[in-house]
Amino acid sequence: MGAAWWLTRDGDRACLDLYERHYSARPYRDRRRRRTFAGPGEKVILRTAAGDAFFVWRQFRDDCLDPRTGAPQAGVNCAAFRNEGTAQSSDLIRQADAIADVCWPDCRHYTYVNPIRVASGNPGYCFLCAGWRRCGRTRSGLIILERVQGI
Repeated sequence: MGAAWWLTRDGDRACLDLYERHYSARPYRDRRRRRTFAGPGEKVILRTAAGDAFFVWRQFRDDCLDPRTGAPQAGVNCAAFRNEGTAQSSDLIRQADAIADVCWPDCRHYTYVNPIRVASGNPGYCFLCAGWRRCGRTRSGLIILERVQGI
């Protein structure tokens, strides 16, 4: 598979449409229209040329604690990923990892998966196929997945 990702901006219309279908998207209480989706912090937003997949990397202060250490999660966070195209999700994740490795060298990659909200008997399977591993759960029951360089 050749390079799939293009850099884009927060608010890219195709990505925003995909985000609105992501399980983590919540409507604003005041019912205003969403214009961005990536959240605060340093970020890299990726999309496919066709606009059928997007990936958001964020580096920010994460208040969710690492169950192993009790410290805040450290590294760069996959804040959202959705693939509605024909590319293998694990291939897209590997390419997104390579981009994050350039932007944030020697940095742990991590994400959260809500096992109740995803339509899979094996939540996070595409990340596992891309070389990530499960490393715990949050207090609210989210699965924490991580990729550490060299693993």
